[in-house]
Amino acid sequence: MTKRNNLLIFILTVGVFGILNTEMGVIGLLPSIADYFNVSISKAGLTVSLFALAIAVSGPTMPLLLSGINRKKVMLLVLGVFVVGNIASVFVTNFNLLLIIRIALALFHPVYCSMAFTVAASSVNPEEAPKAVSKVFIGVSAGMVAGVPIASFIDSAVSYEMAMAFFAIVNAVVLVATLIFVPSMPVEERQSYGEQLAVLKKFIIWVSIVAVILLNASVFGVYSYIAEYLETVTQMSPNTISLTLFVFGGANIIGNIVAGRVLTKRPIKSILTFPLLLSVVYILLFFTGEFAVPMVILTFLWGILAGGIMANINQYLISSTAPEAPDFANGLFISACNVGTTVGAAAGGLFISEMGTPYVVLVGILSVILSLAVILLRNNMFNASRQAEKHREGSFASN
Repeated sequence: MTKRNNLLIFILTVGVFGILNTEMGVIGLLPSIADYFNVSISKAGLTVSLFALAIAVSGPTMPLLLSGINRKKVMLLVLGVFVVGNIASVFVTNFNLLLIIRIALALFHPVYCSMAFTVAASSVNPEEAPKAVSKVFIGVSAGMVAGVPIASFIDSAVSYEMAMAFFAIVNAVVLVATLIFVPSMPVEERQSYGEQLAVLKKFIIWVSIVAVILLNASVFGVYSYIAEYLETVTQMSPNTISLTLFVFGGANIIGNIVAGRVLTKRPIKSILTFPLLLSVVYILLFFTGEFAVPMVILTFLWGILAGGIMANINQYLISSTAPEAPDFANGLFISACNVGTTVGAAAGGLFISEMGTPYVVLVGILSVILSLAVILLRNNMFNASRQAEKHREGSFASN
């Protein structure tokens, strides 16, 4: 059973890598997209921004609509859509058509990812669920960090078309592996849409969503402009900047491993400690940004916290407040993350335009302080809810 679970989680991890690779990998192809379709670089950027916007919209809705269908069939459907969509992207010659394909793929993105987290968590004992989910998050980190340089390398070494084909190949491999090795996973207790939507009546889930938005904004408000920060403030060379970003990416994977362990053993303490540690890193970044060696060290620590641990904490914050609707909860998590990324990037750009590049770190500091306040509120509500539940159970037992 353990071997089968490990194989399942591995397939889910590679699958999530393929999905995230499709989303983020085009960042490294934007100059080639601009040249290939004869559009401006800012217009080429729509392949990224519209993708993220579509995810934010479909995050809560698509997983909900498909929640009652056999999960293996849904995963095969999504992977099939990504294979066909990515193959079409190789041959399309009209930029607007490329955008339509990207938006269509984005609508299915949250379905696979939310289902991957749910299946990973349900494949082990409840106590081990955070550790299983953290392994799937390695695919998220790899897709976000490794996808860009891999696609960029294929683009420069071979061609733009082969770089786009790479996305299709990864999804096709996972499609075949899912078809052969993943068992049928029918939904045993199908929930109505109303039952799942009922979780939105709980105030604590809205508090959790706000916490996730703020945490993601605290990271992507800074990370979106980290290359410019390292160039203008730290005055690193382009090669050193690339190396520093790879350090951040490697730290992401370490953070996922750490997160799985700490959330399994001490979830509440980990959630409360995380914003404090992240704020310390940001304060040090702000005051030592001119020095290269401290920046590399701090980027490594930041990568562990921001890339790995934060993603797992965000998923835990929402999923633990709505265990009765796991697919819908994971969809809300994905949507909240994308909203946070959008808000953070916009805030970072505003701070840079108004105050200068060094002050973009203030977006991270302010957002993480606000997130701590919201997390404290959520923690009090969560504890009160658990105590009330224990009291009801005690009263029922005594009767």
